[in-house]
Amino acid sequence: QFSGLLGTVYRRGNLSFTRDGSSLISPVGNRISVFDLKNNKCETLPLATRLNIVCVGLSPDGRLAILIDEEGAALLVSLIGKCVIHRFYFHKPVHSISFSPDGKKFVITKDNVALMYHAPGKKREFNAFVLDKTYYGPYDETTCIDWTDDSKCFAVGSKDTSTWVFGAERWANLIYYSLGGHKDIIVACFFEENSLDLYTISQDAALCVWQCDTELDGLKPMPPKDAAREKNAEENDEEFLEEPKSEEIHGKANPNEQETRCKVKYSRVAKYFFNKEGDFNNLTSAAYHKKTHLLVTGFASGIFHLHELPDFNLIHSLSISDQRIASISINCTGDWIAFGCSGLGQLLVWEWQSESYVLKQQGHFNSMVSLAYSPDGQYIVTGGEDGKVKVWNTSSSFCFVTFTEHTSGVTAVTFTSNGYVVLSASQDGTVRAFDLHRYRNFRTFTSPRPTQFSCLAVDSSGEIVSAGSQDSFEIFIWSMQSGRLLDVLSGHEGPISSLSFNPMKCVLASASWDKTVKLWDMLDSWRTKETLILNSDVLVVAFRPDGKELAVAALNGQITFWDHENAVQTGSIEGRHDLQMGRKELDKITAKQSAKGKSFTTLCYSADGQSILAGGLSKFVCIYNVKEQILMKKFEISCNFSLDAMEEYLDRRKMTEFGSMALIDEGAGGEDGVAIPLPGVKRGDMSYRHFKPEIRVTCLRFSPTGRSWAATTTEGLLIYSLDSGLIFDPFELDVDITPGNIHKTLHQKEYTMAIIMAFKLNEKKLIQEVIEAVPSNEIDVICSSLPELYVEKLLEFLASAFEISCHLEFYLIWAHKLLMLHGQKLKTRSVKLLPVIQFLQKSIQRHFEDVSKLCEWNIYNIKYALAISQQRGMKRLAEETSADEDDLDSDSDYLM
Repeated sequence: QFSGLLGTVYRRGNLSFTRDGSSLISPVGNRISVFDLKNNKCETLPLATRLNIVCVGLSPDGRLAILIDEEGAALLVSLIGKCVIHRFYFHKPVHSISFSPDGKKFVITKDNVALMYHAPGKKREFNAFVLDKTYYGPYDETTCIDWTDDSKCFAVGSKDTSTWVFGAERWANLIYYSLGGHKDIIVACFFEENSLDLYTISQDAALCVWQCDTELDGLKPMPPKDAAREKNAEENDEEFLEEPKSEEIHGKANPNEQETRCKVKYSRVAKYFFNKEGDFNNLTSAAYHKKTHLLVTGFASGIFHLHELPDFNLIHSLSISDQRIASISINCTGDWIAFGCSGLGQLLVWEWQSESYVLKQQGHFNSMVSLAYSPDGQYIVTGGEDGKVKVWNTSSSFCFVTFTEHTSGVTAVTFTSNGYVVLSASQDGTVRAFDLHRYRNFRTFTSPRPTQFSCLAVDSSGEIVSAGSQDSFEIFIWSMQSGRLLDVLSGHEGPISSLSFNPMKCVLASASWDKTVKLWDMLDSWRTKETLILNSDVLVVAFRPDGKELAVAALNGQITFWDHENAVQTGSIEGRHDLQMGRKELDKITAKQSAKGKSFTTLCYSADGQSILAGGLSKFVCIYNVKEQILMKKFEISCNFSLDAMEEYLDRRKMTEFGSMALIDEGAGGEDGVAIPLPGVKRGDMSYRHFKPEIRVTCLRFSPTGRSWAATTTEGLLIYSLDSGLIFDPFELDVDITPGNIHKTLHQKEYTMAIIMAFKLNEKKLIQEVIEAVPSNEIDVICSSLPELYVEKLLEFLASAFEISCHLEFYLIWAHKLLMLHGQKLKTRSVKLLPVIQFLQKSIQRHFEDVSKLCEWNIYNIKYALAISQQRGMKRLAEETSADEDDLDSDSDYLM
């Protein structure tokens, strides 16, 4: 079940803060991520739209959100239940959406109209989206919306350089009002707090300040006779136009005098320019905080300005990237400002008063190529084609370090067995080792002649590093300690595609396009031990966690299993038909006929070695049972149709007599208008006007804890994990095992019996209740009398309890006693129990880090307080004393 998306933090669309201002909602492709900035956590909601999300509207109470994708399909989402409540289709692309501050209405803008709907969720209704009014006025597409504080009026900006103020109800003195004064597209418009005064900002970096002659309380409702006449008109035409009569709309940017008499009037008080003389820097986004009068504007060059309105005083200006700032949002207190740059996929939250980052995250702006779990499953390292190596924390979903030493794409990454060193191989001809204590590149391994490395493996001791080359067909072996090249293994006659070390012995398996897998014994001077011959080019090779089996995937779509000790094949899986490749928009042949999607490019065993995960150039990940050799489950990793090769058949409506519509590149300006894509381009042709990334799975890895697996895809790093909360899964259940009986046993203080009964019923809440009822001085006795079968069940429960429980010492005593008393017996089944133990270690390690940080901080504070008190007591010379005292006081206040 999908549990998280790492590696991409923002794609496109508008950012929005939640009501309390401590969480940020960011659209990532066709999903949304919620960044909890106070607790430093990120979670991706388990729902997705069909295409990339373009705009997100958040209701004022923070319970509902409306997500709208590129084609105008909307999802109404509950942010509390994290589920889809309703689907709706607007039929045209929507530019922006905004809820009224009282939460009763919302407005969307599409084409050149603004549509006002009744907000869903206040009462039970059959249809969640009920259209209230339609507003016409602008001639070109509408771009932005802002409401007055009491939800009486709203303003809409347009691409025809005009801004329109509309009444949300029909006011006698304000039905519509058009404002000009700009020479370029309106980017944003904002009302002043509790007034009708308006600021409009255009793309050529000009700001107009408009003053209104009427207060909000001065808006008069329609007199009854006009209202009655309107009612009749409304009954005749259910979707009535919001201007008085249709023939008056078209030229009504300047209405005649009798219409404007005793109506609201606007006058332009000032016009300011952001750009200095001769600067041409397009303004791309803006946000305004009404209480503090703070205006934030973002520009195409990655600069942002903070101004105080209405005097237009520059507070602060800073460049945060070299890409255009696509979206800006300010939280409710006005302290934090969020910026999104879609070019690099950057997301920043800036605290402007202290001038510091609250959050600074950026994904790989090209696709990710490989990933690896740390031995305890707490961290994931990813390598991308942008040459960066990033390390992510799986519990918080944040990247905490990025290494940028490589000058070309990273092809493979891995952790050493101690979990503190990350290795990466790259096409720039180096393999680099990074230290996770000091965050530095402490070793660089190179080959005698420059060569491009395509794969990487490190042995279980972390001492021998090997990398395979693409162009010289050799395997290079280095020593981690000295950094020296120990050996060059030659023998393959094609590029090396994959390397894997046996986890138990010092045996290296290498796969190559010459249709062989060679096994090399590192401790033997003759090196090559065995050659396994296959009937197709070998793409990937993987050892089972216990080292007794080898899985090999070849170009013909077969996965074969080998007993490498005796060099015999033990089984094979025909995977050609399970990996359904989609047809790309520009493909001349159908998906069924095309051969390129018929093979697996990445393999990985599950932690217990009973099943194998396989993925390739398609949107599916297949899970096979190794023993039975059958397909157990097929995961569809994306339903985002903004990516290429998602559908098996192209849409007939997009086909013309000359081929697919996508082949005709608009504005290509050639003779025939059809551009032939360059041969060998994997990622689509960048020179196209519209360009779709293609869906593919580049790397799969199973977590050592056995509870989750991760895949690097075009969309980012997806994590799927077990969800044990919802399943009733009893174990050796009897008739007399009921919650009532368990409570009775507990009451009689038969703790061991109660624990066994609780595990038989396997209800998590009940197990927790029973275990927490045990007095801490009896834990020793109970652990020794617990049957062996329940020891591992209890260990697994403890590991999951550590993640959520606050009874740290109590559960640590349990874990300690269990491992001390049953350690020897558990050791005999270590391979089977390894995932559970690693899960336990991960949980304890996390607490250890948190507590040790807290203790260090407390020790520092105590030392500081002591030092201050000792200095106070010192006698000093009279003339120094007064000056120093003042100094010290201000210092200590600041630090405290």
